[in-house]
Amino acid sequence: MDATSPPLPLQDNGFSIVPTDPLGTSKEEMEKLKEELKMWKKKIEEAENVKSDLLLSKSIADEACDRAEKQLAELKEQEKQHEDRMASFQRDLLLLNRENTELQKGIEKLKEDLKEHSSQDNLIQKKVAEMKLKFSHLEEKKDDGADVDMDTHCVFRAATRIPFRLNQSQALLTFEDEEVAQRLTKMSKHCVNLDNRTANVTVKPFELDMGFQFELLVTVSGKKINVSEIPELPIPEDWMRDKLELNFYKTEQAAGGGEIKNVTYNKGAGTAVITFLKPGASKNFVGCTKFPFCAEGRCFNLSVSPDFDVQLRKFQPYCTVSKKTILLKGIPEVEEDEESVQDMIEIHFQKPSNGGGEIDKIKYTSRGAACVCFEEDTGNATPEITRNS
Repeated sequence: MDATSPPLPLQDNGFSIVPTDPLGTSKEEMEKLKEELKMWKKKIEEAENVKSDLLLSKSIADEACDRAEKQLAELKEQEKQHEDRMASFQRDLLLLNRENTELQKGIEKLKEDLKEHSSQDNLIQKKVAEMKLKFSHLEEKKDDGADVDMDTHCVFRAATRIPFRLNQSQALLTFEDEEVAQRLTKMSKHCVNLDNRTANVTVKPFELDMGFQFELLVTVSGKKINVSEIPELPIPEDWMRDKLELNFYKTEQAAGGGEIKNVTYNKGAGTAVITFLKPGASKNFVGCTKFPFCAEGRCFNLSVSPDFDVQLRKFQPYCTVSKKTILLKGIPEVEEDEESVQDMIEIHFQKPSNGGGEIDKIKYTSRGAACVCFEEDTGNATPEITRNS
């Protein structure tokens, strides 16, 4: 049989038609079939729900996978950047170590140079202007537990005087009030009446050179005294040392210092240093410049003085300004003498109408030059006229 053959009856094809009898199907079977249909519908519905859940889970999983891949890529990028930074840090650290090594070598070299130049022979000596020592305070020293400190520690402060060259046709004016000097400096130009002639002078700021300041710690020993003017006698040095010890061993009631620890005698200089055992024994000789000494049947008066130890400390350069002082330039030459011109300048700058005020010091030079020294006083430099040149 092919596609061109005529159709055959079903029976010829192996099928038989059995008529159904709807009346022959029982009611129970129909109910059973309905229940079974409901069951399959329910299972289909559950399967559809499961399918939907699976599709949703797959979508969520895909999104999570995408996020994980992005995070992984970001972490890899961060790791790469971290590695790059670490490599950069390693290079910088290597350079810093090299620089540190070079600096250490430089420091060692500077220490060696400083050691070479720290000897007394290599000290730089500089002449400075005369200065005044100002007593600051008494300093207390804590004892180290061995001996009671009966020394007297005095602290003095000093600062060098800074010289300033005042040239011809210039003047320096120091006011009592700092504000006056600052006001005149801001005004800059001033018209001054000099011998019926108006002179245009200029106020200029000026700078001072660097000065030096330091402290001196003067320690007056409580155990030692210096003895001088010891006569030269025809006896051995040991005998002289023993006689000095016996002479200054007298009890305190007999104007002595008590038991003596050591006597250092210099026969050539005629001096000695007496060291007492008891702290504060040297105070018995305060105000005593002469002390009797008897030897070889003769009596002498020995000079006695306290033993000092001077320590220089806090030596440092400093820069200062004179806030109360102004510098006048451009003062013309007039027929009047120098003192008269100075008086006219002082009168002009004393008047409040000219912006001035009370003047503490003034110096004008018409010919040559003058040296003016400034001293530091509570942070302000005050001038003192020293000489003309």
